[in-house]
Amino acid sequence: MKHTPNQIPRSYLDKTHTYGRIWMVTALALLLLAPTFISVYYDAWPRLGEFAKGMLGVAPIFWVVAVIEVFTYAPMLGAGGSYLGFVTGNLTSLKVPCAINAMEAVKAKPGSEEGDVISTIAIAVSSIVTTVIIALGVFLLAQLTPILQSEALKPAFDNIVPSLFGALGVVLISKNWKVALAPVVVMTVLFILIPSLTSSVSVLVPVGVLIAIGAARILYKKGWL
Repeated sequence: MKHTPNQIPRSYLDKTHTYGRIWMVTALALLLLAPTFISVYYDAWPRLGEFAKGMLGVAPIFWVVAVIEVFTYAPMLGAGGSYLGFVTGNLTSLKVPCAINAMEAVKAKPGSEEGDVISTIAIAVSSIVTTVIIALGVFLLAQLTPILQSEALKPAFDNIVPSLFGALGVVLISKNWKVALAPVVVMTVLFILIPSLTSSVSVLVPVGVLIAIGAARILYKKGWL
C-alpha cells in the first residue's frame, strides 16, 4: 500500500490491532489461570454467594475506572501504546508520564502518527526497565527491605505520583494556561472541600477533561484563543 514518508502504513496499524488483541486476551487468560489452577489443585473453590458479595463491593469501581482510562488514555497513547500499556499495567503513575514526556521531548503531538510511534517506544522501554528493576528487587529483597521501609524515605514514596504529574503539569499547563486554568481551579477547590475524593482521582480525570474542553470552546468563541 502506498503511503507518504510521514504516514504510518495501514499494514502496521492492522498488525498492531491484531497482536494487541491477542496479547490482551492472553494476559486476561493468564490472570485467571493462577486462581483457577490453585482452586483445582487444592479442590478449594470460593462459594458463589460470598464471591458475588465481594465482587459487588469492588468490581463496579474497577469497571468504571477501566472504561474511563480507556477513553481518556487511548487517544493520548495511540494504538500500540494503549495495548502495551494496558497489558503491562501501571498506566497512571508510570506509562502515561513516560509516554507524555517522550512525546514532549521530540515535539510529537499526542494522537498523531508520530506520537503513536514515540508513545509505543516509550512504554516498551518503560516496561523493560520496570521488569528489570522488579527482578532485581525480588533477588535483593532481604537487603533492600530495611531501606525501603525506613521512615526517612516514606514521604518520598507517598509523593511519587504527585511529583510525576506535577512535573508534567508545569510543562503542559504553561503551554496553554488559559485552557488549563479552569480544570485546575475547579479540581483544586473540589479536593480542598472534599479531601476524600483523592481516592477517586481516576474517575475525576475525564471530568477535568470535559471542563477543559468546555473552557476551550468558550474561550475560542470569545476569540481569546
